[in-house]
Amino acid sequence: MIITGIAASPGTAEGRIRVITSLDDFGRFGAGEILVCRTTSPAWTPLLSRAAAVITEVGSRLAHAAIVARELGIPAVVGADRAMSILRDGQRARVDGTAGTIMIMEAAAR
Repeated sequence: MIITGIAASPGTAEGRIRVITSLDDFGRFGAGEILVCRTTSPAWTPLLSRAAAVITEVGSRLAHAAIVARELGIPAVVGADRAMSILRDGQRARVDGTAGTIMIMEAAAR
């Protein structure tokens, strides 16, 4: 399955999905995972600095997640409608921040 959004920071990355819904979930995020969230703010910067890539449901090329991802040199796709309801923790995915696509590589472990 391929999900599309706005290409916000170039490059590609593969890794495990981690859906984060609030600041309370930050402890569940591991270095090298793909961060999936609704949007980000400056409080989310520590997660972005440990992420292999970032996917947000809302935003534009000028959104916080997009700007910080470009500064950090990690791929980002923003405005990926319904990403939080489609993507699941543990799924392997490939994020293409140049094309604005997310490809689910395998289902989450049960």
